[in-house]
Amino acid sequence: MSASIPQTFAQKALARAAGLPSVEIGQVVDARPDVVLSHDNTAAIRQIWRQFGQEKVVIPERMAVTMDHAVPAPTTRHAQNHAEIRRFAQEQGIRNLFEVGRGICHQVLSEEALVLPGWTILGSDSHTPHFGWLGAFGAGIGRSETATLWATGELWLRVPESMRIELTGDLPAGVTAKDFALRIIGDLGADGGLYRSVEFHGAGIQALSLASRMVLPNMMAEFGAKNAYIAPDDATVDYLLAGLHRRLEREGATEFCANGQCISLTGDPVTVDEELRALIRAGALFPDEGAPYAETHCYHAADLEPYVACPHTVDQVVPVSQLSGVQVQQAFLGTCTNGRLEDLAAAADVVRGRKIASGTRFLVIPASSLVLQDALRAGYIETLLEAGAVLGTPGCGPCMGNHMGIPAPGEVTISSANRNFRGRMGTPDAEIYLASPAVVAASAVCGVIAGPGDL
Repeated sequence: MSASIPQTFAQKALARAAGLPSVEIGQVVDARPDVVLSHDNTAAIRQIWRQFGQEKVVIPERMAVTMDHAVPAPTTRHAQNHAEIRRFAQEQGIRNLFEVGRGICHQVLSEEALVLPGWTILGSDSHTPHFGWLGAFGAGIGRSETATLWATGELWLRVPESMRIELTGDLPAGVTAKDFALRIIGDLGADGGLYRSVEFHGAGIQALSLASRMVLPNMMAEFGAKNAYIAPDDATVDYLLAGLHRRLEREGATEFCANGQCISLTGDPVTVDEELRALIRAGALFPDEGAPYAETHCYHAADLEPYVACPHTVDQVVPVSQLSGVQVQQAFLGTCTNGRLEDLAAAADVVRGRKIASGTRFLVIPASSLVLQDALRAGYIETLLEAGAVLGTPGCGPCMGNHMGIPAPGEVTISSANRNFRGRMGTPDAEIYLASPAVVAASAVCGVIAGPGDL
């Protein structure tokens, strides 16, 4: 295929990962990802990897491991799992191991600038498309595929077709990126983006805050997408620069190398920052004008409103106004979708001067330790606790049903998470509704599903 033919982001990203000048849609390539992610499932992946007969993984410098899915360890089995991961990371020389309490993998790797624009990250977590907010190619893979990457550094991937989703205008007050994501999935179905690369375009996307941009690629995992993409801009670069400083200080580095360049960190700080910004931008990939899209969908921000996904499918989406009066026993704010500072701020604004309804509990779990620290400094945590919320350790919390907020049979939870199939939070006979942080907080105050306007 000629490189002069217009290409999508996915084509460019996988051509880069495979070391090819260009690739065709549907082509199977041998990709070498820049980062390979795993979390609490690292110990289980290790058992598969050992079948290769190797003593050492071949890509320790490209591996990142977080302990986030069951933290602090709720059982002896979980504690043993964490102990095995720590030993494995030490034996293999894996520098990027993030301990209990640091936070959720997708948030932490973003904060640490371990993924840059144009890079490919494959992770043993289904929400790895999250990294599309950085202009990176992120895809979830299975444990066997992850073990194969540890053993070989490569994995076959088929270049996906692309879908273009455009947003024009600014979101109305009280409407969030989560509402937009739910609207897309409700309109097109939970399998509407199956093995597609979902590209987000339009002035409405670039007008979103960085925290809001993170929501869209993350939720595309519930759309069946292989990956998602938002074009990086100056705000993205500034965020990554701050993350690089954080990571390089942690590592005690005097040099940073990426995208075929190496930069000394010992020079004039202003010059170093300029060079780092240029290095970050150098890897960015953008789809060509006239690139081939299987589908294009256009939305106007003014047409959107707060939405809720009803049990037990993420595409059963209705306006929040249609659920007035549905009682909730638990409200949960957190996860890799909506556990950032912006989300805690929205919830604090809703509950300020109010109390959580009797018979309802409000569980708040920040996505990372940095989010928690910033929320403490801003006073959001104090406001939430004064209202009667319960604070949990940064991590995934009850999202997958391990611990820290499992509902009782017959109870209703309204959650800022991304998934609500039966039993997702650990109890098959419980119901899960999905909504934005503001709707979750308003429901906690009212004791029934409600939007902030209902207060």
